[in-house]
Amino acid sequence: MNKAELVGAVQSQFGSKAEAERAVGAVLEGIKAGLKKDQKVQIVGFGTFEVRKRKGRTGRNPQTGEQIKIKPSKTVGFKPGKALKDSI
Repeated sequence: MNKAELVGAVQSQFGSKAEAERAVGAVLEGIKAGLKKDQKVQIVGFGTFEVRKRKGRTGRNPQTGEQIKIKPSKTVGFKPGKALKDSI
């Protein structure tokens, strides 16, 4: 499901496409704002989004076989809640 399909699903609840787009946009912006502060965003019954830190490591260029150094980075992790797991 992409964002447009999600808006369509929310639209069936709200009735108006504009209201549905604003609702989906507000939720996504709220999640982004929480993650930018390196905080967990927990939605009870759905799951938890959190920033995870990856350590630097040594990798290999697949074309040349040469070793390269991969910098430490941040990524977003998601842990589904029990209710979401049970519904699938």
